[in-house]
Amino acid sequence: MTLSPKTKIIISGGGTGGHIFPAIAIADAIKEKQPDAEILFVGAKGKMEMEKVPKAGYPIEGLWISGFHRQLTLRNLLFPVKLLGSLWKAWRIVGRFQPDVAVGVGGFASGPLLEVAYRRGLPALIQEQNSYAGVTNRLLANKVDKVCVAYEGMERFFPADKIIFTGNPVRKTLQESRATREEGAAYFGMDPGQPILLAFGGSLGARSVNQALAANAAQLRAHPDVQLLWQYGALYEESFGQCETARLPNVKAQAFIDRMDLAYAMADVIVCRSGALTISELYFAGKPAIFIPSPNVAEDHQTKNAMALVNAGAAWIVRDEDAGELAVAKALELLGDQAAREQLSRNIRKLAMPNAAARIAEEVLKLAQHNSEKP
Repeated sequence: MTLSPKTKIIISGGGTGGHIFPAIAIADAIKEKQPDAEILFVGAKGKMEMEKVPKAGYPIEGLWISGFHRQLTLRNLLFPVKLLGSLWKAWRIVGRFQPDVAVGVGGFASGPLLEVAYRRGLPALIQEQNSYAGVTNRLLANKVDKVCVAYEGMERFFPADKIIFTGNPVRKTLQESRATREEGAAYFGMDPGQPILLAFGGSLGARSVNQALAANAAQLRAHPDVQLLWQYGALYEESFGQCETARLPNVKAQAFIDRMDLAYAMADVIVCRSGALTISELYFAGKPAIFIPSPNVAEDHQTKNAMALVNAGAAWIVRDEDAGELAVAKALELLGDQAAREQLSRNIRKLAMPNAAARIAEEVLKLAQHNSEKP
């Protein structure tokens, strides 16, 4: 596709890695197809996109916006003020940048920016990562031209004629990783000849996942051949960094894993949350997973994400409230069942969509081209 060198694209959203990293993957794919395209990100002030996006090489502007809490709080009283202020700033950003197309990936900043794009008559596209659509994207559905999704059955949230089934974009470092089990084990100081369990709850950690591992030191001690790499998260250094489980000789516990490609490569079984980003990465890792969905997310969408895989025979699930009792026991059970592991691996690999970012980028550029050709 040949576009004007002045093609400009604005990408909005964020708040979590599940929104940010797919957005960056889309931007990278756009740059591969149209190297001279100008891309500007718009995020929420104080959120992680304000750090991650510049590190990826893209400019970003921040809106003073946050979510609306279900409980009556002082922060909710500020919500109308933040929303109006964000709409005003988004109007100024769009007016100054003059994009050909707007892209929303969900998250706080996506709403005001896409609303402004709609009011200015700009073509727009949203990308929904989860099997249960977020509130922002649901509100925007009738105001955008295309909706890129990663799960079947999304017609219950979006107009069917706008939906494009693309899958979720995944960072190239993970999608194209050729890391071996031996390389991963060497990096983390583990024995590739013994079973390896990987457990994590995201970069900040997940309390119930950590509590489940901390409460089952006896089970892990009883299986000295089983090695555990445990990312407990930056928020839980004091709570879990020196607990009994963390001090076991067959356990390597750390706040953050900097090489997820190597961690995935060496793992026999993975215990984790079921956010859209994690699931998409596991498609390419092709490893057996036991999901512990977070109950603290909108519309319980992590459970819905996990069940989509469970129903496809591609993962196991342990409810959050049962994690303390069952998570470690189920992980040890799966480690001991090679046939089950192989079946889960086969089935989860079938779900991978390696060209997701490129397909979304193609749709974005089509909208941009259509806009630039308007009289």
